[in-house]
Amino acid sequence: MIKIALLGSTGSIGKQTLEIVKRHSDLFKIVSLSAGGNSELLFKQVKEFNPKVATLSIKTEVPKDLEKTSFYFGEDSFLDAIIDDADIVLVALVGFIGIKAVLKAIEKGKNIALANKESLVVGGKLVMSKAKEKGVSIFPVDSEHSAVWQSLSFDYNTEYKKIILTASGGAFRDTPLNELEKMTAADALKHPNWNMGKKITVDCATMINKGFEVMEAMWLFNAKLNDVEVVVHRESIIHSMVQYPDNAVIAELGMPSMEIPIQLALLRKRVDVNTPEVDFFKLGKLTFGEVEKERYPLFYLALSCAKAGENFPCALNAANEVAVDAFLKGKIAFTDIYKIVKKVIDNTKLKNINSLSDLLTEDAAARDKAVYYLDEFNAV
Repeated sequence: MIKIALLGSTGSIGKQTLEIVKRHSDLFKIVSLSAGGNSELLFKQVKEFNPKVATLSIKTEVPKDLEKTSFYFGEDSFLDAIIDDADIVLVALVGFIGIKAVLKAIEKGKNIALANKESLVVGGKLVMSKAKEKGVSIFPVDSEHSAVWQSLSFDYNTEYKKIILTASGGAFRDTPLNELEKMTAADALKHPNWNMGKKITVDCATMINKGFEVMEAMWLFNAKLNDVEVVVHRESIIHSMVQYPDNAVIAELGMPSMEIPIQLALLRKRVDVNTPEVDFFKLGKLTFGEVEKERYPLFYLALSCAKAGENFPCALNAANEVAVDAFLKGKIAFTDIYKIVKKVIDNTKLKNINSLSDLLTEDAAARDKAVYYLDEFNAV
């Protein structure tokens, strides 16, 4: 029985994780749940899964029939969900805050199922060094990194020549370039293949998420920037590939679903999931293309930050979180996301990152810059 601390239980990954736990109650048990502000759904989850601990970012009254569960409240209360009873911590928090949970889980010696790419984007050096020091394993939940991990036979030490990450291209892959400025948040959230949270769906439309995934792959698989390639694969059937020294390529294929990578990160073996089979007779052709520089400038800005390293990925993530939030609220145009993030990066100086304190300082500074530039766009 694997005991799970689930951080981000009311989000897309969290809800799918709980479906897997229900389907395989003989294999998994939820010992803690953590949510943001969706108290109504969290209370339903607590009633169904009866965890020892539950947390909410906001203070609210707890129903009397849930008194057997200990509740914690506050902005960082998710840290209280990382309890000693857990065998593994599934981090499905959104954004920079995820690194706090990852570092706390490592400190407690807990293996991590990672669905928060920002943790490795902003603090990969710190996270991986501390995980090695504590003997903690990090198992990827992102579909692309799970596909690479599967193609490496779940062995991080397998020798390879190149990692090939696939990208759908997001909601605006066919939108004329001169119309991108007119696209709304509602338009951006219409992902052609995947059903995900709002921020990650916008990040798919700009493809900064794929830049983040390149960084994540570098840390997870000990890769150099030139060892990771990205191809646009519109069908999202091949989730990623690995090229070996003999130039053979091994890929992981499946219908778009997060249940497979979630259960593999939790169990490291294959069990039944609620994912349809690939019907090769109905599938049609699979296509591949380059990442267009004019359509996805944020992707290439992310690569430049990956090359610079140290504080640049942290500044990139912080600026992007501010800009995407403003876009989702209708304060800026879609094309302004890139302009604001680019201004922040252009005004960032290289600094070494050696601690969580360094990351918090850099994150706050980049957010302040991004908010300042929002004013220039008459956004606030």
